[in-house]
Amino acid sequence: MSDGTVLFRRLRRNPLRRRTDLLRAWLGLGLVLAALAATPAALFWAGDTAHRHYARTAQQQAATRHPTPAVLLEDARRHPEPGSAEERRTRYPVKVGFTDAGGVARTATTDVRPGLARGSTVHVWAGPDGELTGPPLDAGQVRSRAMGWAVLGALAVQGAAAAAYGVAARVLERRDLAAWDAAWRETAPRWTTSP
Repeated sequence: MSDGTVLFRRLRRNPLRRRTDLLRAWLGLGLVLAALAATPAALFWAGDTAHRHYARTAQQQAATRHPTPAVLLEDARRHPEPGSAEERRTRYPVKVGFTDAGGVARTATTDVRPGLARGSTVHVWAGPDGELTGPPLDAGQVRSRAMGWAVLGALAVQGAAAAAYGVAARVLERRDLAAWDAAWRETAPRWTTSP
């Protein structure tokens, strides 16, 4: 039996229906409607906030990072399966030499394609401190990260509604159990056959 069926059964007239059953049903319905109404707002707010954050981050990275050529100081490992699709995706760490934005010669380790020989040139990105870093975020990365946060915002609303219902249902269930215990304490002496 689905939760929706149980919800609507609690709303129907029934001599065994308790007030807490009705309260639980209306609470569930209200939380579902509230979550449905709040989800688009949370989706937009989380996505917009994340997009603005990552757009600023991309601008800051573009202003402080610069591409520079680097020379391999050692041979890169060869891939065990030359020409395979895996080889095209695989990168191996190799020590390289490069010049930072201030003109200082530096060495670092970066990942390169398999099989590159010592002395080969690769392009790397360096930060303001002269350390190697990744390229600035591009528009696609900003968009995909913003979309990810938007989805998380929407899921957070749904999760909060489910958690609120779970807590409220647990409180109501405990109240029902306490009422049943009290009723049984009243009724139990009438059922006992011992003197």
